[in-house]
Amino acid sequence: MEQEFGISELCALADLSARNVRFYIQQGLVSRPHGEKKGAKYNKSHLDQLLSIKKWQAAGLSLERIRELLAEPNSNDVPLRPKWPGMVEVWSHLHIADGVELNIEPNRSGLAPEELRILLRQVMDAYSTLTKEKR
Repeated sequence: MEQEFGISELCALADLSARNVRFYIQQGLVSRPHGEKKGAKYNKSHLDQLLSIKKWQAAGLSLERIRELLAEPNSNDVPLRPKWPGMVEVWSHLHIADGVELNIEPNRSGLAPEELRILLRQVMDAYSTLTKEKR
């Protein structure tokens, strides 16, 4: 038998408030629970949906885009959205050193802000190591 959770257990596992969970259900981002009111039960698929929403929000995706991703079966990665004329993209332009820059499109990278900071530190360290070896 599949493990079931009450709303408080689900919220603790997903690190979300009950208000957020109910909002996501209302918006159709998360499946409705089994049962109603205090008898409502959630399972692993509900938890997986919530964790996917959190991951994609941390990557900077809008709820509209998350809704599109959840509608696509077996979409655990952030698929690339097709480009069209007039489309606006926001890129992070990270300065490593004079003449060396790293450009990242946060929505497509799938990296959370902290992961981007780690990547930047590692690239800067690698650049520093390479330039020290040349001297």
